[in-house]
Amino acid sequence: MTTSPFPYVEFDGHPATGEDLSIPAFAGYGHFTAMQVRDRTVRGLALHLGRLDAANRELFGLPLEGERVRELIGHALDGAGTRDASVRVHGFLPPGRAATVTMVTVREPARTTGAPRSLMSVPYARAVPHIKRPGEFGQMYYGRLAERSGFDEALLTAPGGVVTEGSITNVGFWDGTSVVWPDAPALTGITMALLERGLAEAGRPSVRRAVTLDGLGAYGAAFVTNSQGIAPVHRIDETPFPVDEELMKLLGRVHEDAPRETV
Repeated sequence: MTTSPFPYVEFDGHPATGEDLSIPAFAGYGHFTAMQVRDRTVRGLALHLGRLDAANRELFGLPLEGERVRELIGHALDGAGTRDASVRVHGFLPPGRAATVTMVTVREPARTTGAPRSLMSVPYARAVPHIKRPGEFGQMYYGRLAERSGFDEALLTAPGGVVTEGSITNVGFWDGTSVVWPDAPALTGITMALLERGLAEAGRPSVRRAVTLDGLGAYGAAFVTNSQGIAPVHRIDETPFPVDEELMKLLGRVHEDAPRETV
């Protein structure tokens, strides 16, 4: 960052004003996607743009044109004076507006350390989980509760101990043959989608299967993914998981091989 402090925020291509910032503060019904930008490129950019358009149509009945969003991201990077960043793109439709207001935030680039993580299961599943949206109280509440209890993150579960997703991640398991994603209502993260695609292209297709807390012993390893990367899981509640180095190398290679697109 050379010209502006973090975070740098633009609304529809201009630096945020106080009036602009009242939109997320007082009319926060909306959606977003989060991405890591390196040298003005993003893995899975088309998936991010498709997510934004689909959510905008579902929430507001309006398209959110991908090329316009790409331009807004590039403009915000220029305004922030950086080519490497954590970027979020939000869509809002404030009362009285006929067109979507697009907010782009630019922060320092981030990447998971890859250190093994611990998850605490909690009895919470998000409503409308396929839409990524800001200000999710339950996720924040249980995520903080997990941290106060000595864990790195919360693992959200539906009735019957059905595993759905992490509070800020997707979770995957290894059964000795395949990567297993919980077959339950959850957000399909961009990194998860890239791994699914890449594993299939590498001849190692992943599968969807119901995963329950009382069935965790059937899996030899676990991991989490989000926009910052991939990390192994070494414990869920009191169930330990060894770190499968070969699995993590496979996932890392597949992720690194995903093509980047320019913004």
